[in-house]
Amino acid sequence: MGKIFSYLKASKGAVFAIFVLLIIQASCDLSLPQYMSDIVDVGIQQGGIDHVAPEQMRKETWETLEMFMTDEEFGQVSQAYEENGEGIYVRQTDREKDLEELDQIFGLPMLAAEMAAESEEMDIQTIRQMLDAGVITKDQILQMRDQVAESLGDMGDSMIRQRAVLFVQDEYEAMGMDLGRIQMDYLWISGLKMILLSMLMMAASISVSLMAARTAAGVSRNLRQQVFHKVVSFSNAEMDKFSTASLITRSTNDIQQVQMVLVMLLRMVLYAPIIGIGGIIKVTGTKTGMSWIIAVAVLVIMGVVLLLMAIAMPKFKMMQKLVDRLNLVSREILTGIPVIRAFSREKHEEKRFDEANTRLMKTQLFTNRVMTFMMPVMMLVMNSITVLIVWVGSHGIDMGQLQVGDMMAFITYTMQIVMAFLMLTMISIMLPRAGVAAERIDEVLKTDTSIIEKKENRDRELDQANGCLVFDDVSFKYPGASEDALAHISFTAEPGKTTAIIGSTGCGKSTLVHLIPRFYDVTEGKISIDGVDIRDLSLEKLHSLIGFVPQKGLLFSGTIESNIKFGGDWITDEAMKEAAQVAQATEFIEAKPDRYESPISQGGTNVSGGQKQRLSIARAIAKNPKVFLFDDSFSALDYRTDVTLRKALNTKVKDSAVIIVAQRISTILHADQILVLDEGCIVGRGTHEELLKNCKAYQEIARSQLSEAELKGGVAHE
Repeated sequence: MGKIFSYLKASKGAVFAIFVLLIIQASCDLSLPQYMSDIVDVGIQQGGIDHVAPEQMRKETWETLEMFMTDEEFGQVSQAYEENGEGIYVRQTDREKDLEELDQIFGLPMLAAEMAAESEEMDIQTIRQMLDAGVITKDQILQMRDQVAESLGDMGDSMIRQRAVLFVQDEYEAMGMDLGRIQMDYLWISGLKMILLSMLMMAASISVSLMAARTAAGVSRNLRQQVFHKVVSFSNAEMDKFSTASLITRSTNDIQQVQMVLVMLLRMVLYAPIIGIGGIIKVTGTKTGMSWIIAVAVLVIMGVVLLLMAIAMPKFKMMQKLVDRLNLVSREILTGIPVIRAFSREKHEEKRFDEANTRLMKTQLFTNRVMTFMMPVMMLVMNSITVLIVWVGSHGIDMGQLQVGDMMAFITYTMQIVMAFLMLTMISIMLPRAGVAAERIDEVLKTDTSIIEKKENRDRELDQANGCLVFDDVSFKYPGASEDALAHISFTAEPGKTTAIIGSTGCGKSTLVHLIPRFYDVTEGKISIDGVDIRDLSLEKLHSLIGFVPQKGLLFSGTIESNIKFGGDWITDEAMKEAAQVAQATEFIEAKPDRYESPISQGGTNVSGGQKQRLSIARAIAKNPKVFLFDDSFSALDYRTDVTLRKALNTKVKDSAVIIVAQRISTILHADQILVLDEGCIVGRGTHEELLKNCKAYQEIARSQLSEAELKGGVAHE
């Protein structure tokens, strides 16, 4: 969870804007139930009269209410009203706080006045006459008022307000005011306010969704860039640690999981506490006495969520590994289809894929089945809460302690609070899997590459490099291995000369070549170019000096031109064509309709193995490096093409050091220096003729490849 939130640090401004918009949305959302309650209670039940304090009243009504008020109360009322000269008292304030205080003052006097008006023994006129005659005092009238309030018991406040509203309605009617118009005006105004709030809430919601999606997409883009840049910087040691299938999953599926959860976090997780806390505050303000129902609902929901997550969490952690496994199997099968068909292993591979696919399916089904219980249980809780509120609230309404609108508002607020927890539970379904994905992404980002560039390099010393490559007592051991793959290797590859490396399979030929571009770093000793340790050079500088042709020709999707010019945009068309000619690729390129613009599919699958190798060689030649590395790069070429290519290559690379790893002796016959490797050690060094005389390992290789005549002659004819 912490890792996921940490991805939002770079988007603080957007997150803050989203938070502000969510507050606006929540404010609108929380205001709507109160308007609905007011429409029911005030607009319908009270005829649109929202306050007990009348806007206007007649002089006789003013004098009647004065009899049932204390001097302090009447003084406060007098400040809020003015007589307009026509015997009408008009309210001068519309402040909500002032109106609430006036409502409290007017309620009981209006009820007492109404009950006195309905009395046959002591009506308003009689009370006024007795007060004027001194038969009764003001205190006695107030005592009568208090007795009326006590007689109402628990229904006091609600009953007083309802009777006071009826008193105001009668007063307005007596003044000739249109009560129907008052009610409709109130309903229209309240409805318009609800529409405006709904539109504002919709605008805020759309804005939040848009910003959340953009923010999450931006984070996802940045993560992909970071992972890609990190993976590109990995040496072969780190690539061996993470499988290619796993890195692809981490770069795509895992980051997508994080992106989806970030949208949910910004859209729902931030909104849930705002709406939940706001709902609790609003519920407290309704004074329904049913807050305990919400506490029960929240406890039940939390219990259900914790139980389901405890069951599903282990499976969520396993799911990403199973996705990795499925990707690995799929990649192996798809890339190895020719071999699978050749050995009639389709059924076996189908079974292997089905096993990986079925394991993932069963895990997903288990988690989905567990989580399917969540929504029905939540709906059961919500419906049960609604029934409980209606049952408890109906008793309150029956006793006069609660109004219908207040109960409806309470139900809505309760549903909002429950929905807030429901949103959190929905995100909790995705969080475990996203948390695992974030850890896997973080594992890649926190993996330190074993190839470290020094802050201060010696690049300038090789601005005019000659390309003299020296191995000085080099030893190398693979990470985790107990024995050296190469031991005490020392030799010099001079510019203009060819150094060939030959030996049995697994003797360390490719490993030796991979040390030069620092795919791995030497364990002991050093490798230098023109006297500068390659570890003192930046990787960019080092690689600019090297033209590398891998054992397996690798082309990129694009065109023939883009592949040959892969070494840099500075390579000219003339250099490209010359490189293609040296690599003996011109013949098949010119035969294509689009020539150098001919498309190359991913991996070069639309060209033959020999063509792929020739294009790989042309790519290295076009770069015009100081050191050429050919890692068994001529193996897919026929003998004639091999000979022609090497002759052309000798004239092209006469100023560069050339290192050739080869399996065929015919490829390296005329090398200036041949190194014979056996179990990671140099067991022979010299020219072809010299090695035939004094190197037993080279003699064995020669006997397996050359005829008796060629062995006696010392040189194979070309």
